[in-house]
Amino acid sequence: MRRGSATALVGAATAAAVLCGCGGPPVTTAAHRTTAVPGDATAPPRTTTTPGTATATRQPALSAAPPAQPPPALTPAAVDAAVSRLDGIARDVMRRTGVPGMAVTVVHRDRVIYLKGFGVRRAGSPGAVGPDTVFQLASVSKPLATTVVARAVGQPGAGPRAVGWDDPVVRHDPGFALKDPWVTRHVTPADLFSHRSGLPDHAGDLLEDLGYGRRYILEHLRDEPLGPFRVQYAYTNFGFTEAALAVARARGLSWEELSRTLLYEPLGMRSTSSSFAAYARAPDRAALHVRVDGRWEARHVRDPQAQSPAGGASSTARDLGSWLRLQLAGGVYAGRRLIERSALDRTYLPHVLSAPPTAPYGRPGFYGLGWNVTYDDLGRLQLGHSGGFALGAATNVTMLPSEGLGIVVLTNGEPVGAAEAVALTFLDVARHGRPTVDWLRLAGAAFASMERGERPATDYGRPPADAAPARPARAYTGVYANGYYGPLTVTEERAGLVMRLGPKPLRLPLRHYAGDTFAYLTPGENSVGLDGARFTVGADGRAAKVTLPALDHTGLGTFTRRP
Repeated sequence: MRRGSATALVGAATAAAVLCGCGGPPVTTAAHRTTAVPGDATAPPRTTTTPGTATATRQPALSAAPPAQPPPALTPAAVDAAVSRLDGIARDVMRRTGVPGMAVTVVHRDRVIYLKGFGVRRAGSPGAVGPDTVFQLASVSKPLATTVVARAVGQPGAGPRAVGWDDPVVRHDPGFALKDPWVTRHVTPADLFSHRSGLPDHAGDLLEDLGYGRRYILEHLRDEPLGPFRVQYAYTNFGFTEAALAVARARGLSWEELSRTLLYEPLGMRSTSSSFAAYARAPDRAALHVRVDGRWEARHVRDPQAQSPAGGASSTARDLGSWLRLQLAGGVYAGRRLIERSALDRTYLPHVLSAPPTAPYGRPGFYGLGWNVTYDDLGRLQLGHSGGFALGAATNVTMLPSEGLGIVVLTNGEPVGAAEAVALTFLDVARHGRPTVDWLRLAGAAFASMERGERPATDYGRPPADAAPARPARAYTGVYANGYYGPLTVTEERAGLVMRLGPKPLRLPLRHYAGDTFAYLTPGENSVGLDGARFTVGADGRAAKVTLPALDHTGLGTFTRRP
Protein backbone atom coordinates (compact mmCIF):
# COMPACT_ATOMS: atom_id res chain seq x y z
CA MET A 1 0.00 0.00 0.00
CA ARG A 2 1.26 3.48 -0.78
CA ARG A 3 1.04 4.42 2.88
CA GLY A 4 2.38 1.00 3.81
CA SER A 5 3.98 1.80 7.14
CA ALA A 6 1.28 4.24 8.17
CA THR A 7 3.96 6.50 9.55
CA ALA A 8 2.00 9.73 9.31
CA LEU A 9 -1.54 8.59 10.02
CA VAL A 10 -1.40 5.59 12.34
CA GLY A 11 2.18 5.49 13.54
CA ALA A 12 2.35 9.15 14.56
CA ALA A 13 -1.25 10.12 15.27
CA THR A 14 -2.10 7.24 17.57
CA ALA A 15 1.31 7.32 19.21
CA ALA A 16 0.81 10.98 20.07
CA ALA A 17 -2.46 10.11 21.77
CA VAL A 18 -1.57 6.92 23.62
CA LEU A 19 -0.28 8.40 26.88
CA CYS A 20 -2.06 11.74 26.84
CA GLY A 21 -4.69 10.63 29.34
CA CYS A 22 -7.41 10.26 26.70
CA GLY A 23 -10.53 9.31 28.58
CA GLY A 24 -8.59 8.36 31.69
CA PRO A 25 -8.57 9.80 35.20
CA PRO A 26 -5.91 12.22 36.33
CA VAL A 27 -2.78 10.41 37.44
CA THR A 28 -0.40 11.67 40.08
CA THR A 29 3.15 10.84 39.12
CA ALA A 30 6.64 11.68 40.20
CA ALA A 31 6.78 14.24 37.43
CA HIS A 32 4.12 16.31 39.21
CA ARG A 33 5.79 16.37 42.62
CA THR A 34 7.91 19.13 44.09
CA THR A 35 11.52 18.04 43.97
CA ALA A 36 13.89 18.72 46.82
CA VAL A 37 17.21 17.82 45.23
CA PRO A 38 17.88 18.31 41.52
CA GLY A 39 17.61 14.93 39.85
CA ASP A 40 15.84 13.29 42.84
CA ALA A 41 12.12 13.24 42.22
CA THR A 42 11.20 11.05 45.18
CA ALA A 43 12.61 12.86 48.19
CA PRO A 44 10.27 15.21 50.09
CA PRO A 45 11.33 18.80 50.77
CA ARG A 46 13.74 18.94 53.71
CA THR A 47 12.51 20.62 56.89
CA THR A 48 14.32 22.36 59.75
CA THR A 49 13.12 23.14 63.26
CA THR A 50 14.34 26.13 65.23
CA PRO A 51 13.63 26.10 68.99
CA GLY A 52 10.60 28.18 69.78
CA THR A 53 9.47 28.46 66.17
CA ALA A 54 7.10 26.59 63.91
CA THR A 55 8.46 24.00 61.56
CA ALA A 56 9.81 25.68 58.43
CA THR A 57 10.33 24.19 55.01
CA ARG A 58 13.70 24.90 53.45
CA GLN A 59 13.16 25.32 49.73
CA PRO A 60 15.60 23.54 47.42
CA ALA A 61 17.92 25.47 45.18
CA LEU A 62 16.67 25.90 41.65
CA SER A 63 18.33 23.70 39.07
CA ALA A 64 19.99 25.31 36.06
CA ALA A 65 17.57 23.63 33.62
CA PRO A 66 14.77 21.08 33.64
CA PRO A 67 15.83 17.47 33.09
CA ALA A 68 16.05 16.26 29.51
CA GLN A 69 13.32 13.77 30.34
CA PRO A 70 10.93 13.55 33.28
CA PRO A 71 11.83 10.90 35.83
CA PRO A 72 10.16 7.49 35.37
CA ALA A 73 6.47 7.60 36.17
CA LEU A 74 5.57 3.94 35.64
CA THR A 75 6.25 1.65 38.56
CA PRO A 76 7.32 -1.96 38.03
CA ALA A 77 3.98 -2.99 39.54
CA ALA A 78 2.06 -0.98 36.94
CA VAL A 79 4.08 -2.50 34.11
CA ASP A 80 3.69 -6.00 35.55
CA ALA A 81 -0.05 -5.49 35.82
CA ALA A 82 -0.20 -4.48 32.16
CA VAL A 83 1.92 -7.50 31.20
CA SER A 84 -0.48 -9.78 33.07
CA ARG A 85 -3.22 -8.60 30.72
CA LEU A 86 -1.24 -8.96 27.49
CA ASP A 87 -2.45 -12.50 26.76
CA GLY A 88 -6.03 -11.27 26.88
CA ILE A 89 -5.24 -8.12 24.86
CA ALA A 90 -3.58 -10.12 22.10
CA ARG A 91 -6.31 -12.77 21.97
CA ASP A 92 -9.06 -10.15 21.91
CA VAL A 93 -7.43 -8.34 18.97
CA MET A 94 -6.94 -11.63 17.12
CA ARG A 95 -10.55 -12.62 17.76
CA ARG A 96 -11.89 -9.29 16.51
CA THR A 97 -9.70 -9.17 13.40
CA GLY A 98 -9.16 -12.86 12.64
CA VAL A 99 -5.43 -12.26 12.07
CA PRO A 100 -3.95 -15.80 11.93
CA GLY A 101 -0.75 -15.30 13.94
CA MET A 102 1.03 -12.89 16.26
CA ALA A 103 4.20 -12.68 18.35
CA VAL A 104 4.85 -10.13 21.11
CA THR A 105 7.84 -9.15 23.21
CA VAL A 106 8.13 -6.54 25.98
CA VAL A 107 11.30 -5.15 27.53
CA HIS A 108 11.41 -3.17 30.77
CA ARG A 109 14.54 -1.91 32.49
CA ASP A 110 16.88 -4.08 30.42
CA ARG A 111 14.92 -7.31 30.90
CA VAL A 112 12.66 -9.19 28.53
CA ILE A 113 9.55 -9.54 30.70
CA TYR A 114 7.18 -10.94 28.09
CA LEU A 115 7.78 -13.17 25.08
CA LYS A 116 4.98 -15.15 23.49
CA GLY A 117 3.43 -16.33 20.23
CA PHE A 118 -0.24 -16.78 19.35
CA GLY A 119 -2.12 -18.47 16.54
CA VAL A 120 -0.66 -20.18 13.50
CA ARG A 121 2.03 -19.45 10.95
CA ARG A 122 -0.26 -20.31 8.03
CA ALA A 123 -4.07 -20.31 8.07
CA GLY A 124 -5.44 -23.82 7.82
CA SER A 125 -2.16 -25.44 8.89
CA PRO A 126 -1.19 -26.68 12.36
CA GLY A 127 2.19 -24.92 12.78
CA ALA A 128 1.97 -22.61 15.81
CA VAL A 129 3.58 -19.18 16.10
CA GLY A 130 6.23 -19.06 18.80
CA PRO A 131 8.93 -16.66 20.06
CA ASP A 132 11.29 -17.93 17.33
CA THR A 133 8.90 -17.72 14.38
CA VAL A 134 10.41 -15.52 11.66
CA PHE A 135 8.20 -12.66 10.43
CA GLN A 136 8.79 -10.17 7.65
CA LEU A 137 9.15 -6.79 9.36
CA ALA A 138 8.14 -4.47 6.49
CA SER A 139 8.94 -0.90 7.60
CA VAL A 140 9.99 -1.85 11.11
CA SER A 141 13.14 -2.58 9.11
CA LYS A 142 13.76 1.19 9.15
CA PRO A 143 14.57 1.75 12.84
CA LEU A 144 16.53 -1.51 12.73
CA ALA A 145 18.55 -0.10 9.81
CA THR A 146 19.30 3.22 11.46
CA THR A 147 20.52 1.29 14.51
CA VAL A 148 23.06 -0.37 12.19
CA VAL A 149 24.08 3.00 10.76
CA ALA A 150 24.31 4.56 14.23
CA ARG A 151 26.91 1.95 15.12
CA ALA A 152 28.82 2.66 11.91
CA VAL A 153 28.68 6.41 12.55
CA GLY A 154 29.90 6.06 16.11
CA GLN A 155 32.74 3.61 15.49
CA PRO A 156 36.15 5.17 16.18
CA GLY A 157 39.18 4.41 14.09
CA ALA A 158 37.31 3.90 10.82
CA GLY A 159 39.84 6.10 9.00
CA PRO A 160 38.99 6.72 5.34
CA ARG A 161 35.89 4.53 5.76
CA ALA A 162 34.40 6.79 8.43
CA VAL A 163 30.81 7.86 7.84
CA GLY A 164 28.62 10.57 9.32
CA TRP A 165 24.91 11.37 9.36
CA ASP A 166 25.64 14.67 7.59
CA ASP A 167 28.07 13.46 4.93
CA PRO A 168 26.96 14.19 1.35
CA VAL A 169 25.67 10.89 -0.01
CA VAL A 170 27.71 11.36 -3.18
CA ARG A 171 30.89 11.24 -1.09
CA HIS A 172 30.24 7.53 -0.60
CA ASP A 173 28.21 6.82 -3.76
CA PRO A 174 29.45 9.11 -6.56
CA GLY A 175 26.94 7.68 -9.02
CA PHE A 176 23.90 8.76 -7.02
CA ALA A 177 21.87 11.65 -8.42
CA LEU A 178 18.56 13.42 -7.99
CA LYS A 179 16.87 15.73 -10.47
CA ASP A 180 18.39 18.91 -9.01
CA PRO A 181 22.23 18.97 -9.15
CA TRP A 182 22.45 21.19 -6.06
CA VAL A 183 20.35 18.79 -4.02
CA THR A 184 22.43 15.90 -5.36
CA ARG A 185 25.58 17.54 -4.00
CA HIS A 186 24.11 18.32 -0.59
CA VAL A 187 21.63 15.57 0.34
CA THR A 188 22.83 13.52 3.31
CA PRO A 189 21.95 10.18 4.90
CA ALA A 190 20.08 12.14 7.59
CA ASP A 191 17.94 13.79 4.89
CA LEU A 192 17.08 10.47 3.28
CA PHE A 193 16.55 8.59 6.55
CA SER A 194 14.09 11.29 7.67
CA HIS A 195 12.24 11.53 4.30
CA ARG A 196 13.00 15.23 3.80
CA SER A 197 15.08 15.00 0.60
CA GLY A 198 12.32 16.39 -1.62
CA LEU A 199 11.68 13.06 -3.35
CA PRO A 200 7.94 12.50 -3.83
CA ASP A 201 5.95 10.13 -1.67
CA HIS A 202 6.94 6.48 -2.19
CA ALA A 203 9.26 7.34 -5.10
CA GLY A 204 10.40 4.16 -6.84
CA ASP A 205 7.88 1.80 -5.26
CA LEU A 206 5.87 1.40 -8.47
CA LEU A 207 9.01 0.38 -10.34
CA GLU A 208 9.49 -2.37 -7.76
CA ASP A 209 5.89 -3.53 -8.35
CA LEU A 210 6.68 -3.91 -12.04
CA GLY A 211 9.64 -6.16 -11.24
CA TYR A 212 12.59 -3.78 -11.56
CA GLY A 213 15.60 -4.40 -9.32
CA ARG A 214 17.39 -2.19 -6.85
CA ARG A 215 19.98 -0.73 -9.23
CA TYR A 216 17.44 0.29 -11.88
CA ILE A 217 15.15 1.89 -9.29
CA LEU A 218 17.88 3.89 -7.57
CA GLU A 219 19.29 5.09 -10.90
CA HIS A 220 15.84 6.36 -11.92
CA LEU A 221 15.21 8.39 -8.76
CA ARG A 222 16.93 11.18 -10.71
CA ASP A 223 13.84 11.34 -12.97
CA GLU A 224 11.48 12.13 -10.08
CA PRO A 225 10.36 15.75 -9.64
CA LEU A 226 11.54 17.17 -6.32
CA GLY A 227 9.66 19.07 -3.67
CA PRO A 228 11.25 21.55 -1.23
CA PHE A 229 14.54 20.30 0.19
CA ARG A 230 14.63 19.73 3.99
CA VAL A 231 11.18 21.24 4.35
CA GLN A 232 8.64 18.68 3.21
CA TYR A 233 8.10 15.18 4.60
CA ALA A 234 7.42 12.53 1.94
CA TYR A 235 7.89 8.86 2.79
CA THR A 236 10.34 7.19 0.41
CA ASN A 237 11.50 3.59 0.79
CA PHE A 238 14.11 3.91 -1.93
CA GLY A 239 15.51 7.22 -0.74
CA PHE A 240 15.96 5.52 2.63
CA THR A 241 17.53 2.51 0.90
CA GLU A 242 20.04 4.68 -0.96
CA ALA A 243 21.24 6.23 2.31
CA ALA A 244 21.83 2.83 3.89
CA LEU A 245 23.61 1.47 0.82
CA ALA A 246 25.89 4.53 0.70
CA VAL A 247 26.96 3.86 4.30
CA ALA A 248 27.56 0.18 3.51
CA ARG A 249 29.55 1.13 0.43
CA ALA A 250 31.73 3.45 2.51
CA ARG A 251 32.53 0.50 4.77
CA GLY A 252 33.28 -1.77 1.81
CA LEU A 253 30.38 -4.16 2.50
CA SER A 254 26.96 -4.99 1.15
CA TRP A 255 24.01 -3.84 3.26
CA GLU A 256 23.24 -7.43 4.15
CA GLU A 257 26.83 -7.93 5.41
CA LEU A 258 26.94 -4.61 7.25
CA SER A 259 23.71 -5.21 9.16
CA ARG A 260 24.79 -8.73 10.07
CA THR A 261 28.27 -7.82 11.31
CA LEU A 262 27.42 -4.58 13.12
CA LEU A 263 24.11 -5.54 14.74
CA TYR A 264 22.66 -9.01 14.31
CA GLU A 265 25.75 -11.03 15.26
CA PRO A 266 26.84 -8.88 18.26
CA LEU A 267 23.33 -9.13 19.71
CA GLY A 268 22.99 -12.86 19.02
CA MET A 269 20.05 -12.24 16.68
CA ARG A 270 20.53 -15.58 14.96
CA SER A 271 17.18 -15.61 13.16
CA THR A 272 17.36 -12.02 11.89
CA SER A 273 18.45 -11.12 8.37
CA SER A 274 18.35 -8.37 5.78
CA SER A 275 18.09 -11.01 3.04
CA PHE A 276 14.75 -12.26 1.73
CA ALA A 277 16.39 -15.56 0.84
CA ALA A 278 17.12 -16.17 4.54
CA TYR A 279 13.47 -15.60 5.42
CA ALA A 280 12.29 -17.82 2.57
CA ARG A 281 14.37 -20.79 3.73
CA ALA A 282 13.55 -20.47 7.45
CA PRO A 283 11.49 -23.54 8.43
CA ASP A 284 9.70 -21.67 11.24
CA ARG A 285 8.40 -18.68 9.28
CA ALA A 286 5.07 -16.89 9.15
CA ALA A 287 3.32 -16.75 5.78
CA LEU A 288 1.66 -13.57 4.53
CA HIS A 289 -2.14 -13.38 4.67
CA VAL A 290 -4.83 -11.17 3.13
CA ARG A 291 -8.56 -11.06 3.75
CA VAL A 292 -10.66 -12.50 0.94
CA ASP A 293 -14.43 -12.37 1.41
CA GLY A 294 -13.98 -12.27 5.17
CA ARG A 295 -11.46 -15.13 5.30
CA TRP A 296 -7.71 -14.93 5.80
CA GLU A 297 -5.74 -16.62 3.03
CA ALA A 298 -2.03 -17.08 2.35
CA ARG A 299 -2.08 -15.91 -1.27
CA HIS A 300 1.07 -13.90 -1.86
CA VAL A 301 4.84 -13.90 -1.59
CA ARG A 302 6.45 -10.50 -1.07
CA ASP A 303 10.15 -10.23 -1.96
CA PRO A 304 11.28 -6.79 -0.74
CA GLN A 305 15.00 -7.33 -1.35
CA ALA A 306 15.27 -4.27 -3.59
CA GLN A 307 14.43 -2.08 -0.57
CA SER A 308 16.03 -4.28 2.07
CA PRO A 309 17.10 -1.50 4.51
CA ALA A 310 13.66 0.13 4.33
CA GLY A 311 11.40 -2.91 4.31
CA GLY A 312 13.27 -6.15 3.74
CA ALA A 313 14.42 -7.35 7.15
CA SER A 314 12.95 -10.41 8.86
CA SER A 315 13.20 -11.36 12.53
CA THR A 316 11.61 -12.98 15.55
CA ALA A 317 10.07 -11.70 18.76
CA ARG A 318 13.00 -13.17 20.70
CA ASP A 319 15.64 -11.45 18.56
CA LEU A 320 13.83 -8.12 18.63
CA GLY A 321 13.77 -8.28 22.40
CA SER A 322 17.58 -8.08 22.29
CA TRP A 323 17.35 -5.07 19.96
CA LEU A 324 14.90 -3.35 22.31
CA ARG A 325 17.31 -3.91 25.19
CA LEU A 326 20.09 -2.24 23.19
CA GLN A 327 17.89 0.72 22.30
CA LEU A 328 16.47 1.25 25.78
CA ALA A 329 19.92 0.98 27.37
CA GLY A 330 21.24 3.78 25.16
CA GLY A 331 23.46 1.59 23.00
CA VAL A 332 24.71 -0.75 25.75
CA TYR A 333 24.03 -4.48 25.55
CA ALA A 334 24.94 -7.03 28.22
CA GLY A 335 27.21 -4.50 29.88
CA ARG A 336 29.12 -3.62 26.71
CA ARG A 337 28.76 -0.37 24.80
CA LEU A 338 28.04 -1.21 21.16
CA ILE A 339 26.84 2.17 19.91
CA GLU A 340 28.05 5.63 20.85
CA ARG A 341 25.27 7.38 22.73
CA SER A 342 25.45 10.54 20.63
CA ALA A 343 25.10 8.57 17.38
CA LEU A 344 22.05 6.70 18.68
CA ASP A 345 20.47 9.80 20.20
CA ARG A 346 20.59 11.51 16.81
CA THR A 347 18.08 8.97 15.50
CA TYR A 348 15.58 10.06 18.16
CA LEU A 349 15.60 13.77 17.33
CA PRO A 350 12.77 15.27 15.26
CA HIS A 351 14.13 16.07 11.81
CA VAL A 352 10.90 16.99 10.02
CA LEU A 353 7.24 17.59 10.81
CA SER A 354 5.44 14.48 9.55
CA ALA A 355 1.94 14.82 11.02
CA PRO A 356 0.72 18.38 11.60
CA PRO A 357 -1.96 18.67 14.29
CA THR A 358 -5.49 18.60 12.95
CA ALA A 359 -6.79 20.98 15.63
CA PRO A 360 -5.29 23.97 17.45
CA TYR A 361 -4.63 21.94 20.60
CA GLY A 362 -3.71 18.73 18.82
CA ARG A 363 -0.30 17.13 19.01
CA PRO A 364 2.08 17.17 16.04
CA GLY A 365 4.04 14.13 14.96
CA PHE A 366 7.66 14.23 13.82
CA TYR A 367 10.01 11.89 12.02
CA GLY A 368 13.56 11.27 13.19
CA LEU A 369 16.02 8.88 11.58
CA GLY A 370 13.92 5.78 11.04
CA TRP A 371 11.56 6.62 13.93
CA ASN A 372 8.25 8.38 14.43
CA VAL A 373 8.91 10.85 17.24
CA THR A 374 6.20 12.15 19.59
CA TYR A 375 5.93 13.44 23.16
CA ASP A 376 3.25 12.64 25.72
CA ASP A 377 1.55 14.90 28.25
CA LEU A 378 4.44 14.50 30.69
CA GLY A 379 6.97 15.50 28.05
CA ARG A 380 8.25 11.96 27.68
CA LEU A 381 9.79 10.97 24.38
CA GLN A 382 7.85 8.24 22.60
CA LEU A 383 9.35 6.44 19.60
CA GLY A 384 7.59 4.08 17.27
CA HIS A 385 7.19 2.70 13.81
CA SER A 386 4.63 0.58 12.03
CA GLY A 387 5.33 -1.73 9.14
CA GLY A 388 2.86 -3.01 6.61
CA PHE A 389 2.69 -5.09 3.46
CA ALA A 390 -0.70 -4.92 1.77
CA LEU A 391 0.19 -8.41 0.55
CA GLY A 392 0.02 -9.72 4.09
CA ALA A 393 2.14 -8.44 7.03
CA ALA A 394 1.79 -5.82 9.76
CA THR A 395 4.22 -4.97 12.56
CA ASN A 396 4.79 -2.34 15.22
CA VAL A 397 7.49 -1.21 17.64
CA THR A 398 6.83 1.39 20.34
CA MET A 399 9.25 2.62 23.03
CA LEU A 400 9.23 4.97 26.00
CA PRO A 401 12.98 5.42 26.52
CA SER A 402 12.73 7.33 29.82
CA GLU A 403 10.71 4.45 31.26
CA GLY A 404 13.01 1.79 29.82
CA LEU A 405 9.87 0.25 28.30
CA GLY A 406 9.30 -1.07 24.79
CA ILE A 407 7.04 -3.48 22.95
CA VAL A 408 7.22 -5.19 19.56
CA VAL A 409 4.19 -6.80 17.92
CA LEU A 410 4.52 -8.94 14.79
CA THR A 411 1.56 -10.25 12.77
CA ASN A 412 1.14 -12.27 9.58
CA GLY A 413 -1.90 -10.44 8.23
CA GLU A 414 -2.37 -7.36 6.07
CA PRO A 415 -2.57 -4.04 7.98
CA VAL A 416 -5.88 -3.78 9.85
CA GLY A 417 -4.59 -2.10 13.02
CA ALA A 418 -3.95 -5.31 14.99
CA ALA A 419 -0.26 -4.73 15.75
CA GLU A 420 -0.81 -1.09 16.72
CA ALA A 421 -3.83 -1.96 18.87
CA VAL A 422 -1.93 -4.49 20.98
CA ALA A 423 1.00 -2.12 21.55
CA LEU A 424 -1.09 0.94 22.32
CA THR A 425 -3.55 -0.92 24.56
CA PHE A 426 -0.66 -2.35 26.56
CA LEU A 427 0.89 1.08 27.10
CA ASP A 428 -2.50 2.56 27.96
CA VAL A 429 -3.08 -0.10 30.62
CA ALA A 430 0.40 0.49 32.04
CA ARG A 431 -0.41 4.19 32.35
CA HIS A 432 -4.04 4.11 33.51
CA GLY A 433 -4.63 0.60 34.74
CA ARG A 434 -7.18 0.08 31.97
CA PRO A 435 -7.70 0.92 28.30
CA THR A 436 -9.06 4.44 27.88
CA VAL A 437 -9.65 4.12 24.13
CA ASP A 438 -10.68 1.29 21.82
CA TRP A 439 -7.32 1.32 20.03
CA LEU A 440 -8.27 -1.39 17.56
CA ARG A 441 -11.28 0.60 16.43
CA LEU A 442 -9.17 3.75 16.09
CA ALA A 443 -6.24 2.13 14.27
CA GLY A 444 -8.50 -0.03 12.12
CA ALA A 445 -10.50 2.99 11.01
CA ALA A 446 -7.28 4.80 10.09
CA PHE A 447 -6.11 1.94 7.89
CA ALA A 448 -9.55 1.60 6.28
CA SER A 449 -9.55 5.32 5.53
CA MET A 450 -6.14 5.07 3.87
CA GLU A 451 -7.29 2.11 1.79
CA ARG A 452 -10.37 4.00 0.60
CA GLY A 453 -8.28 7.06 -0.22
CA GLU A 454 -6.02 5.02 -2.50
CA ARG A 455 -8.84 3.71 -4.68
CA PRO A 456 -9.32 5.30 -8.11
CA ALA A 457 -12.02 7.95 -8.28
CA THR A 458 -13.53 6.05 -11.23
CA ASP A 459 -15.06 2.62 -10.69
CA TYR A 460 -13.57 0.84 -13.69
CA GLY A 461 -15.53 -2.29 -12.91
CA ARG A 462 -18.78 -0.51 -13.89
CA PRO A 463 -18.66 0.92 -17.44
CA PRO A 464 -21.25 3.63 -18.09
CA ALA A 465 -24.44 2.44 -19.75
CA ASP A 466 -23.91 4.82 -22.67
CA ALA A 467 -20.21 4.03 -23.10
CA ALA A 468 -18.81 4.70 -26.57
CA PRO A 469 -17.47 1.58 -28.26
CA ALA A 470 -13.76 0.87 -28.65
CA ARG A 471 -11.98 1.28 -31.97
CA PRO A 472 -10.60 -1.73 -33.82
CA ALA A 473 -7.76 -3.40 -31.91
CA ARG A 474 -5.13 -2.24 -34.43
CA ALA A 475 -5.77 1.34 -33.28
CA TYR A 476 -4.18 0.50 -29.93
CA THR A 477 -1.64 -2.26 -30.57
CA GLY A 478 2.04 -1.38 -30.74
CA VAL A 479 5.01 -0.44 -28.58
CA TYR A 480 5.01 2.70 -26.42
CA ALA A 481 8.15 4.21 -24.89
CA ASN A 482 8.73 5.69 -21.43
CA GLY A 483 12.13 6.61 -20.03
CA TYR A 484 11.12 5.87 -16.43
CA TYR A 485 8.91 2.79 -16.59
CA GLY A 486 10.38 1.30 -19.74
CA PRO A 487 8.52 0.13 -22.86
CA LEU A 488 4.85 -0.81 -22.83
CA THR A 489 3.58 -3.24 -25.47
CA VAL A 490 -0.06 -3.73 -26.44
CA THR A 491 -0.97 -6.84 -28.42
CA GLU A 492 -4.19 -8.51 -29.50
CA GLU A 493 -4.87 -12.00 -28.20
CA ARG A 494 -7.89 -14.27 -28.57
CA ALA A 495 -9.55 -12.89 -25.42
CA GLY A 496 -8.78 -9.27 -26.29
CA LEU A 497 -6.05 -6.67 -25.81
CA VAL A 498 -3.15 -7.39 -23.49
CA MET A 499 -0.66 -4.88 -22.09
CA ARG A 500 2.88 -5.97 -21.14
CA LEU A 501 5.05 -3.86 -18.90
CA GLY A 502 8.21 -4.23 -16.82
CA PRO A 503 11.49 -6.11 -17.24
CA LYS A 504 9.98 -9.64 -17.25
CA PRO A 505 7.40 -8.37 -18.48
CA LEU A 506 4.09 -8.51 -16.58
CA ARG A 507 1.04 -9.59 -18.60
CA LEU A 508 -1.88 -7.24 -17.90
CA PRO A 509 -5.14 -8.01 -19.79
CA LEU A 510 -7.18 -4.96 -20.80
CA ARG A 511 -10.95 -4.81 -20.58
CA HIS A 512 -12.91 -2.09 -22.34
CA TYR A 513 -14.38 0.64 -20.17
CA ALA A 514 -15.55 3.46 -22.45
CA GLY A 515 -14.33 4.94 -25.73
CA ASP A 516 -10.53 4.86 -25.79
CA THR A 517 -10.25 3.99 -22.11
CA PHE A 518 -9.62 0.47 -20.88
CA ALA A 519 -9.19 -1.04 -17.42
CA TYR A 520 -6.58 -3.39 -16.02
CA LEU A 521 -5.78 -4.93 -12.64
CA THR A 522 -2.84 -3.05 -11.13
CA PRO A 523 -0.05 -5.33 -9.86
CA GLY A 524 2.02 -5.67 -6.73
CA GLU A 525 2.20 -4.23 -3.24
CA ASN A 526 0.75 -0.87 -4.34
CA SER A 527 -2.17 -2.29 -6.29
CA VAL A 528 -5.31 -0.15 -6.23
CA GLY A 529 -7.43 -2.77 -7.94
CA LEU A 530 -8.82 -1.91 -11.36
CA ASP A 531 -7.44 1.30 -12.84
CA GLY A 532 -7.50 2.93 -16.25
CA ALA A 533 -5.39 2.87 -19.39
CA ARG A 534 -6.31 5.98 -21.39
CA PHE A 535 -5.30 6.03 -25.05
CA THR A 536 -4.96 9.29 -26.96
CA VAL A 537 -5.82 8.67 -30.62
CA GLY A 538 -4.44 10.86 -33.41
CA ALA A 539 -5.94 11.97 -36.70
CA ASP A 540 -4.70 8.80 -38.37
CA GLY A 541 -6.95 6.69 -36.17
CA ARG A 542 -4.05 5.19 -34.19
CA ALA A 543 -3.22 5.80 -30.57
CA ALA A 544 -0.23 8.13 -30.19
CA LYS A 545 -0.06 7.86 -26.39
CA VAL A 546 -1.38 5.88 -23.46
CA THR A 547 -1.52 7.19 -19.90
CA LEU A 548 -1.76 4.90 -16.87
CA PRO A 549 -3.15 7.01 -13.98
CA ALA A 550 -1.91 4.48 -11.39
CA LEU A 551 1.65 5.24 -12.53
CA ASP A 552 1.13 8.95 -13.08
CA HIS A 553 1.29 10.36 -9.52
CA THR A 554 4.31 12.47 -10.41
CA GLY A 555 3.56 12.98 -14.11
CA LEU A 556 5.69 10.08 -15.37
CA GLY A 557 2.88 7.73 -16.41
CA THR A 558 2.45 8.60 -20.11
CA PHE A 559 3.89 6.27 -22.79
CA THR A 560 4.47 7.51 -26.35
CA ARG A 561 4.09 5.27 -29.40
CA ARG A 562 7.32 4.34 -31.07
CA PRO A 563 7.49 5.01 -34.83
